[in-house]
Amino acid sequence: MSERKIQKLFQRAVGHYQAGQLSQAEALYRQILAQEPKHAGALYDLGLIAYQTGRLDIAVDLIRKAIARQPNWPQAFNNLAIALGRKGQLDEAIAACRQAIALKPNFAEAYSNLGNALRYKGQLEEASRAYRQATVLKPNYPEAFNNLGNALKDKGQLDQAIAAYRQAIVLQPNYAQAHSNLIFTMHYDPGNDAGIIAQETGRWNRQHAEPLKKFIQPHGNDGNPDRRLRIGYVSPDFREHPVGRFLLALLAQHDKSQVEVFAYAQVTVPDAMTQRLRSCIDGWRNIVALSDAQVADLIRQDQIDILVDLAMHSAQNRLLVFARKPAPVQVTNMAYPGTTGLQTIDYRISDPYLDPPGTSDANYSEQTVRLPDTFWCDGEMQRDIEVGPLPADAAGLVTFGCLNNFCKINEQVLQLWARVMNRMSDSRLIMLAPAGDARRWVHEVFEKLGVTAQRVEFVSHQPRQLYLQTYHRIDIGLDTFPYNGHATSLDSFWMGVAVVTRVGRTVVGRAGWSQLSNLNLSELAAQDDDQFVSIAAELAGDRPHLSALRLNLRALMQASALMDAPKFAQNVEAAYRRMWRTWCGK
Repeated sequence: MSERKIQKLFQRAVGHYQAGQLSQAEALYRQILAQEPKHAGALYDLGLIAYQTGRLDIAVDLIRKAIARQPNWPQAFNNLAIALGRKGQLDEAIAACRQAIALKPNFAEAYSNLGNALRYKGQLEEASRAYRQATVLKPNYPEAFNNLGNALKDKGQLDQAIAAYRQAIVLQPNYAQAHSNLIFTMHYDPGNDAGIIAQETGRWNRQHAEPLKKFIQPHGNDGNPDRRLRIGYVSPDFREHPVGRFLLALLAQHDKSQVEVFAYAQVTVPDAMTQRLRSCIDGWRNIVALSDAQVADLIRQDQIDILVDLAMHSAQNRLLVFARKPAPVQVTNMAYPGTTGLQTIDYRISDPYLDPPGTSDANYSEQTVRLPDTFWCDGEMQRDIEVGPLPADAAGLVTFGCLNNFCKINEQVLQLWARVMNRMSDSRLIMLAPAGDARRWVHEVFEKLGVTAQRVEFVSHQPRQLYLQTYHRIDIGLDTFPYNGHATSLDSFWMGVAVVTRVGRTVVGRAGWSQLSNLNLSELAAQDDDQFVSIAAELAGDRPHLSALRLNLRALMQASALMDAPKFAQNVEAAYRRMWRTWCGK
């Protein structure tokens, strides 16, 4: 084939690629490579197609081959970095970004992607600087402001994070994920009550979901109220993740005579948990490379009766699929207790403690369905790590601890913890916090409140095994507010560490109350600050009671609804059946 014919073929392939016709483009690129195996453009574009369709290893290999043909190609290094980052090869991703910047010093997109790789490595200070440089080079770059917001949130700088998200939305009003990130971050801010959050979720619905109403179609599902139901779960967290663990407790116990289960999985890098979850699924659908419209069409084709969102406004959510109402009944569950704001999601799952019976649904767009006992169930806590002895017995002093994500820490939390530590003047604190500004800020706040730096130990994010072993050094957990610990508190209980909680004004702040009530330990839940200090101090001063709690907490967990997966699945299935009967008019 002549050079001219190859060039024409390449132009046709590019046209298909730009039109989103990936299979046609891929076929033409492969024709070119059959004639000219080292064609850099075809190799590169095939790499991009492989990335977009979730074939990350192939994407990296093809883009590297393109770079070998054209070594001074900054855009290729940038996209190589993106693919490497999605694979978790962060050091290589950082190196590729730096090479792109070396070749093109004003490359804003490469700075933003460098920030992403640094953030995933936990280097938040460096990530923030990279994002800020991207916004300097390209002030109208919404993705960079969104990414900056993510880093600032992780550092606990919530006001600045919210401002960055809002700037991203100003620059790109239809930027649904940035708007979701704003909503999710608002839950951590003690200045926001349920009404303020509901207003923002309502704005999200009007801005992003309502324009898609025109795509809603009638549902032809068989209206038999007693037949076997087709349940679809949509999530990015079919993997090692708290939602993945909670989901396993449900999926492994589903009554397959009553439900047929489908997964719509937004999972770029599957892991061992992915395989375990997949083994419980009747119909597995990989939606990584599919648009929202394509996912909605697939759900309709599968004739799903009840579609369940497991992400809400967290990262990589697919709420715009739910905006198209591809299933007759739609539900949100497991990500966190709250509201999506979508008028097309009919129900939200809760429990009697998160949403006490008789309370209003005025701040939720969905109708609340309370499971009898608990919103959370983890049937398979890690059993190969034993509960350790009470650290205070060896240390001669009490060590408080909190291993919640640092975005849950705010000045009011630190003020309350300082009151506890000042009541127990020889006590210490272990807390999770990223290096840099976050730790300096904690020390500054505590120093003003009489808690010296020597009494506070910081830990970073750790692999799960090491994270759980950290509880061997903690006597009593101190909860965060307004967003309580959720999965983290369950881990703490499992490791024998009681958590003192502060019941909040919003549903995410009643998680501790719910979990402690299910353990018959509601006396550890405080209704106000003074009570929190009293409970924590009295527990710290009663060494025999503290020792007994440590010895008994794991058994309490195992005997509770928090780990009763069969009962949890029965309760969820009963809720699904009631929802379905309502749709059927029965």
